[in-house]
Amino acid sequence: MAVTDPLGDLLTRIRNGQRAKKDSVLSPASKLRVRVLDVLQREGYIRGYSDEQMGPAAGIRIELKYFEGQPAIKHVARVSKPGRRVYSGSQELPRVRNGLGITIVSTPRGVLSDSEAREQNVGGEILAEVF
Repeated sequence: MAVTDPLGDLLTRIRNGQRAKKDSVLSPASKLRVRVLDVLQREGYIRGYSDEQMGPAAGIRIELKYFEGQPAIKHVARVSKPGRRVYSGSQELPRVRNGLGITIVSTPRGVLSDSEAREQNVGGEILAEVF
C-alpha cells in the first residue's frame, strides 16, 4: 500500500517506537525525512540515524532518545497535511510550549527549526511540532 504522507508516517513510527520503549525504529528513506531527522538530532530529540537496507529499498535506522526512562519526545504532531497546507512568515512562526518545543519548517533555505528560521528571517511550510 502506498504511503500518501511520508513525513506523517515517519513521525508515527517515532511516536509508536517510543511508546513501545524501542531503542531504534526503521523507516523508508527520503530526502525530506533525512532533513527532518537532521533537525531532530540538532535539537536533541533523537540520538541519531544511519542508513540501512529495507529489502530492495533504502531505509533509515533512527536511534531514539530517553531521559530517566521517559521518551525525549513527549508530543509530535504533523501540522501541514496533504489536504491542508499551513504556511507562515518568519515573524508569525508559532512557539510550541512557550519556546520549550520546536516547530519544524520547510523553507527556501532547507528544513529548519523555528528558531533557526527566525534567525535567518525566512518563513515557509510548517511541517510538524515537537516537544
